[in-house]
Amino acid sequence: MLQLLTGARNAALIILALGFLVAACGDDDGEEPETATQQPVTEAGETVQATPSESPTDDIERAAVTFMAAFKPQANLPFVGVYVAQERGFFDREDLDVAIEHDAGGQGEAVRLLVAGAIEFSTADAAVVMQRRADPGLPLVAIAQVGQRGQQGFAVKADSAIETPADFAGRVVGYKGATVPPDLFAILDTEGLGASDIELVNIGFDPRVFVEGQVDVYPLFLSNEPFIIEGQLETPIRIFEAADYHIPTLGLTYVTNDDFAAENPDVVERFLRAVIDGINWAIENPEEALEIVAIHAPGEDPDLMRFMLETEIAVATEGAGAEGIGLFDEQRWSDLYDVLVRYEALTAEVDPQDAYNDTFIEEIHLAE
Repeated sequence: MLQLLTGARNAALIILALGFLVAACGDDDGEEPETATQQPVTEAGETVQATPSESPTDDIERAAVTFMAAFKPQANLPFVGVYVAQERGFFDREDLDVAIEHDAGGQGEAVRLLVAGAIEFSTADAAVVMQRRADPGLPLVAIAQVGQRGQQGFAVKADSAIETPADFAGRVVGYKGATVPPDLFAILDTEGLGASDIELVNIGFDPRVFVEGQVDVYPLFLSNEPFIIEGQLETPIRIFEAADYHIPTLGLTYVTNDDFAAENPDVVERFLRAVIDGINWAIENPEEALEIVAIHAPGEDPDLMRFMLETEIAVATEGAGAEGIGLFDEQRWSDLYDVLVRYEALTAEVDPQDAYNDTFIEEIHLAE
């Protein structure tokens, strides 16, 4: 079994990780994290053979690792890749025992545990990876770029007088989280506007504040909130997206920490091979993939999960993703870094090439 924490040097990491875990337990709703271990079987009760990718695992040591998704269980494509790898036997093929957990509140617990060495894999936006490496200097590294475009857009009601970014002037514009996304400033800049030309309001994550008219421009996650606002809240919208104005953005990546990647490169490659096979299987078998999502995200609206999966598959297969799921675009990372610097979304310098390691995903695709 892979030994992830050994020696006196790592005792502090164990204590730190336990501290994080205690804090996390205090914030959750009492539910145990998911650790799906079900062996895939056919209707006849036979074990499913994982076949999408060959992996010589006869002479390698079986490893136990934890993947913590950075949000609640749902059909985000990187999550789906893990769910499918578990249920279709791709992890088992790679001699991996993978515990699946979720940072249901989406408040950064996964990154804290990853850096502390308490988990081995998670997900994070490309921009977040660079921001966390810059300040406070966390050893976070992306190992596959699943989302080839950013996750956020900015919605206005379909009957709004806001037709172009120039019409944002004088309007109430919402933002989520602790900071205003640089995408917004970049969009405003296309019309010579800045923060002083709009009224910025931190609105949280409930789209009803937009539907009820408390803000004119609503920041939304493109993979699910258009469905929620239009389909469930019955409010037609139009969306402004940074990519439509030739502003570089990138979405979710699989991440690990520098030390784990350096000390366990074979485990990183095996994990990635399994989840990339999981994503490719989901692309080829979307309805079956949604059934697997339902195992891990019971109670979620199946139509919303379908919308999310279809949206994220489209984003994952454009750009560098058209050549292979998870591939990096060096120029895109450099351009995104320039946007973060220009709009003061980085508080310290960082080399964007240090924020990702493309060795593993390149090896996987070369072997295909």
